[in-house]
Amino acid sequence: MPEITSTMQILILTGLLAYLLGSVPFGVVITRALGLGDLRSIGSGNIGATNVLRTGNKGAAAATLLLDAAKGGVAVLLARWLVGEDAAQLAGLAAFLGHLFPVWLGFRGGKGVATFLGILLALDFPVGLACCATWLAVAFLSRLSSLAALAAASTSTLWMIGFGDMRMIVLGAALTLLIFVRHAANIARLRAGTEPKIGKK
Repeated sequence: MPEITSTMQILILTGLLAYLLGSVPFGVVITRALGLGDLRSIGSGNIGATNVLRTGNKGAAAATLLLDAAKGGVAVLLARWLVGEDAAQLAGLAAFLGHLFPVWLGFRGGKGVATFLGILLALDFPVGLACCATWLAVAFLSRLSSLAALAAASTSTLWMIGFGDMRMIVLGAALTLLIFVRHAANIARLRAGTEPKIGKK
């Protein structure tokens, strides 16, 4: 973990603002704006890009992916620029929790994969890039978004060790654990062989 140099008041404010940014449900906003219906009643009911893709609108899915990743990355970069590295990691965690438990949707949010990748890209670009490559490789080979997400999360701490960024280990482990918890139903379907593949409506 980075050295704590910021005051508690500043860290609390940073965490709150990052949470609010992370809680913006871009998937829901985009699908409603395009007249695609309520995303929570489509497919898996998840608010992320994979479920948006089930509407058949690839542009909406791409926009959701980029914006969900961006809100995590922007939270980290702003906190680092305005406060410091300790606030940057806190902002990443808070934005991630905002996506998983958004106040605007009754604390029922997404699974956090895009936001997770955006956070890592902002905190340590090589680590984030390696996790993105892991996701892409597994997704390409298996056509299973959930399996790709679990693989990217599982290897994130290994990439941190490999690139020598030990400051992120605790945060990386916490985000990985949360991703596995949020993917509990997907893990059960993967074991049963019933997990839907990418692009299936």
